[in-house]
Amino acid sequence: MATRAKDKTAEKPAAATPPPDPSVTDRLRLEVERAVQRSLKAIELLGAAPPDVGRTPKQVMHRRGTLELVRYQAMADEVYRVPLLLVMAPTNKGYILDLTPGQSLVEYLLQRGYDVYMLDWNPPSDAEGRLTIDDYVLDFIPDCIRRVQQDCGEQEVTLVGYCAGGLLSTLYQALHADGPVKNLVCFTTPIDFSSMKIFRAVSDERAFDVDGFVERVGVVPSDVVASGFEVLRPASRIAGQVRLWDNLWNDQFVKGYRMMERWGNDTLPLPGGYFRQMTQQLLRKNALHEGRLRIGGRPVDLGRITVPLLSIVAQYDHIVPPECSRPLIERVGSRDKQEIMLPGGHVSIAAGANAIKRMWPALDAWLQQRST
Repeated sequence: MATRAKDKTAEKPAAATPPPDPSVTDRLRLEVERAVQRSLKAIELLGAAPPDVGRTPKQVMHRRGTLELVRYQAMADEVYRVPLLLVMAPTNKGYILDLTPGQSLVEYLLQRGYDVYMLDWNPPSDAEGRLTIDDYVLDFIPDCIRRVQQDCGEQEVTLVGYCAGGLLSTLYQALHADGPVKNLVCFTTPIDFSSMKIFRAVSDERAFDVDGFVERVGVVPSDVVASGFEVLRPASRIAGQVRLWDNLWNDQFVKGYRMMERWGNDTLPLPGGYFRQMTQQLLRKNALHEGRLRIGGRPVDLGRITVPLLSIVAQYDHIVPPECSRPLIERVGSRDKQEIMLPGGHVSIAAGANAIKRMWPALDAWLQQRST
């Protein structure tokens, strides 16, 4: 009788399914948890109030139109003799230097024993549309210095200017070389505007009638000012939103992102006269770097600046590239002068984790020796 051969293959036991890799399982579980958290956080953010910023105790000493002078409450038992007057760019609010406890340059300086004031800005009124750089340099800054002197009882002051605030402080010092400023500190301060190529391109007189525009609007709207910055990095807002979505599960990241976003959205309108002068004299003619800028009818000579100078430059600054700010250290007549280039961008050089680790200690070390 014929017999059927046995199927030896069928007799083999089925191969056991290998157990899942614990590391893969953990990663999948983590991604699922984060996806759920992202969805819940996204719903929360839709109705969330703006983040609380600028919380360091302070008082407004003086307010005049767009100008606001603030004094911060001391945090140290012993305070350096020479006060600091922080000068902000007229396009932005000063709370970028005072985001939240632990992430505040102002708080850091107060804790290190400095007497801190800030020249901050409010939106200019329609009546202030004709304000020019001259008004900021020859009126607003001197007025605030006098009030700081009266308030603290000291004659000498250290000016600390950020971006265009550094530009205004530099112009002031060049025209008041024998005045009360003991030290000058500038963060990301523009000097050679030929390096701001995209700004120069969009402001070219063949494409933009700045006189006609200013006559029509008086005060330049904040969205026009903001669009000028956004054109430098057109994908930055989208990239930021992508990073936010990826990190919605991370409360600390979301908190920091929302504070920065609030500050970015708080871009201020500008007086038309200031805007026109910046466009015509600095962006188009590069008059400061070329030695042809006049303020109040007086020539601006950076060589007349002889006080101790610290210039802090951001290596990856897309608004004020290093080649735009580096001529400052070359042009001033100071013997005691130092430039520090740090990794970071225009904002991260002054606020955020990078600033806390690098810029703030460098600034403190420089000021300690020159504030007594």
